[in-house]
Amino acid sequence: MSKKKLWISVIGGLIIIAIIINFAIGYYLYDLAIARNVKDFLSGNKDLEVSAEAMDVFTAGDWRDWVRSQDFAVWELESFDGLTLKGYFLEAKKPTNKVVIFAHGYLGRASDMGLFGQHYYEELGYHMFTPDLRGHGKSEGDYIGFGWHDRLDMVAWIDRVIAELGEETEIILHGVSMGGATVLMTSGENLPENVKGIVADSPYSSVHDLFSYQLERMFHLPEFPILPTTALVTKLKAGYTFKEASALEQVKKTEVPILYIHGSKDTFVPTPMTEKLYDATNSEKELFIVEGASHGESIVLDKEGYLRTLYRFLETYTN
Repeated sequence: MSKKKLWISVIGGLIIIAIIINFAIGYYLYDLAIARNVKDFLSGNKDLEVSAEAMDVFTAGDWRDWVRSQDFAVWELESFDGLTLKGYFLEAKKPTNKVVIFAHGYLGRASDMGLFGQHYYEELGYHMFTPDLRGHGKSEGDYIGFGWHDRLDMVAWIDRVIAELGEETEIILHGVSMGGATVLMTSGENLPENVKGIVADSPYSSVHDLFSYQLERMFHLPEFPILPTTALVTKLKAGYTFKEASALEQVKKTEVPILYIHGSKDTFVPTPMTEKLYDATNSEKELFIVEGASHGESIVLDKEGYLRTLYRFLETYTN
């Protein structure tokens, strides 16, 4: 064998090995972050550390007892791709046409949104509906949609809420973290006029942007070629790609007013992502940055400011 052919064989072999390794990493990252399974890779992540005050509220706040004491009705829905999804409806104490639909965060569940729902229910008199997103809680699904397929689930839940409560129903969508991105992705769909406003707390601009950021920050790995390969694996196994799962592109199309909320010290979903979303939004919009707050803890560190801003937004866009 000539030296030229030898080098071609060596280079070709190295390329094949590199491709195999790249796909192995892609499958590993899919299983790590997207497949529905037990996940402990976020344990000890400093970007998710919150203040002692916030941790106390999240883990042992009175709102947890409040959730357990409520008589939620269990609703079921078949998704566009045949999954059985579960949601939980709490009828308001007095007759009203207002309802909040929540979207929880990554690895969360419907009941987590009681932290916010208690205020809507007790102080504003809203009905409350909070679903387990696909791949979470008691809803079916073997993958996490990161908001993209969930947006279609949310549209279906919106239709269900209107069917149950009537055509005069006024709806607010409120999501946190992955749930914040979910309601923003929902915003770009053909929504009924019943949806009066959206509250997005700590959302990411797109799944691609989030994973690119986390690849470098958590694993010190380059975006290329790992992220395109992981996106391809996700397309094959879950039916969506990272770039198409874009809240940024969806808010460019929406006509629904949006309230953006983010902590100034959020390093898990960096604050500039919300600022980018805000700038891209063509509908009525408002931005509330909570100084010193980390990921998802704005409601605790500035509860008064959070609720004041939220209530003013709701008063502006509901009747």
